[in-house]
Amino acid sequence: MNLNNYNKKVIELDQLEKMYKTETYNDLCKLITNLIKDEKLSPVKSSGGNGKRPTLYKKYRILQKGEDNSEFLEEINYKLSPKLSIGYYKSHIDKYKEHREYILKLSDFITNKQQLLKEPVSMNERSFQIWGREKFLQKEGGKTIVKNLGLELEELNYYDTSEPLAYYSKSTKAPQKVLIIENKDTYYTMRRHLISGGESILEEDISTLIYGGGKNVSKAFKDYKISVEDYVSDSGNTILYFGDLDYEGIVIYEGLYELFSKEYNIAPFIKGYKKMIDKAKADKICLPKTKEGQNRNISQVFLREFDREYRDEIEKILKDDLYIPQEIVNITDL
Repeated sequence: MNLNNYNKKVIELDQLEKMYKTETYNDLCKLITNLIKDEKLSPVKSSGGNGKRPTLYKKYRILQKGEDNSEFLEEINYKLSPKLSIGYYKSHIDKYKEHREYILKLSDFITNKQQLLKEPVSMNERSFQIWGREKFLQKEGGKTIVKNLGLELEELNYYDTSEPLAYYSKSTKAPQKVLIIENKDTYYTMRRHLISGGESILEEDISTLIYGGGKNVSKAFKDYKISVEDYVSDSGNTILYFGDLDYEGIVIYEGLYELFSKEYNIAPFIKGYKKMIDKAKADKICLPKTKEGQNRNISQVFLREFDREYRDEIEKILKDDLYIPQEIVNITDL
């Protein structure tokens, strides 16, 4: 073994003695002196001396021999697209070596195929177009490289895509009432009810059910109009929302309200929430504690839709750090 193969940056004096198999202390002193002179070692003075004469330090830092990076610097300075900012990688050559393959591909794309940026495509499509890796922007460090090169992500002219909405319609009439449901079990329960011939849900004439999917609902619904049929996105429709009765469920509704209220009549599914509260009281259910880490920053957008009696009930539930899951309502209640 020698210093080049040693896998640590600092080596102890005893290890050096064993590594080079010096026979006398004088030989060890000469060895250390020569290694320091050749800029292979540097003493770690904070480690203290070994108490012998001449004194040697107990630890030494292994110095890496300087590398010739002129080839890479020339490439950065003269071979990359002038539209890329080279400052970061000139001062971080090791990072340039690590990212070089992807930097060159981006540079080549901008130099020879920039016209393709005029047409917006999805993130994964753009990523594959430039690097031959569809997830490179999303998950493999592509965004960092783009920013290191002084580009704004918007300059790559891509758009995010959301998961397709799962929905069921019993009618294609318009306008109609559309019910967005937070949780999967409740969505399937209500869908089953309508498929089996149910005319309404809690005496509300619902024509379309949409599975919201929890906290990610706002992202999915940004593409609402291109994700559903025209009769579901008709501007005359009323959109109702039904989720857990807790802070998180209310925050989800308020996010949807912000997204939809300018174009649609949107409101909580009042009859559903009243059923949750009435059932919890009638069955004397010991409500579960609110899940930790919830965003409690709610406004009055949700609460103002309820009459005073039920509004007080909801505020008490929240104040007591309790919640009612929407799964309290099952098919026998519909």
